[in-house]
Amino acid sequence: MYDHRTGMPVDVNKLGFAERALSVVLGLGIAAAGAKPRPNPILNVVALAAGSYLAWRGATGRDPLGIEVMDRDDRA
Repeated sequence: MYDHRTGMPVDVNKLGFAERALSVVLGLGIAAAGAKPRPNPILNVVALAAGSYLAWRGATGRDPLGIEVMDRDDRA
């Protein structure tokens, strides 16, 4: 994929600041909810895994799965 303004290749998996911050906040919240004891331990594992992935995604700025939380136009 190329930037239409510069013609340079664009790393489509690189996240902007707003999406990184949102991913960290949501990821930590979901992981914290998953850490609480629940009757169904499978839900805990799923919540911990999803929250950990989102937090890692926001911390590193990389998105290997290509999940879009915001529009590509909002990325810096």
